[in-house]
Amino acid sequence: MPEILEVIMIISFGISWPLNVIKSYKSHTAKGKSLGFLCLIIFGYIAGITSKFINPAFMADISHKWYVLFFYFLNLFMVSLDLIIYFRNKKLDKENAK
Repeated sequence: MPEILEVIMIISFGISWPLNVIKSYKSHTAKGKSLGFLCLIIFGYIAGITSKFINPAFMADISHKWYVLFFYFLNLFMVSLDLIIYFRNKKLDKENAK
């Protein structure tokens, strides 16, 4: 049951990331985005993933709990994609300022 609740939490956080990535891509600007925030979220997902890999109880039953890690990695991917778009948009902001 704890893993199910954890997945619900991760999905709840993760629902916004695809929408945020699309908005960032379409906006063509980094204004209103925080590099520090994105990096902190990425760090948090990496810490969460690491905690699963170093937890012997989780790893002993990973064949039944793999879905928890799947959602961690999916969210990490989405936030990392948003970070890449942030740098693209930052470059576009500099070009538009000229």
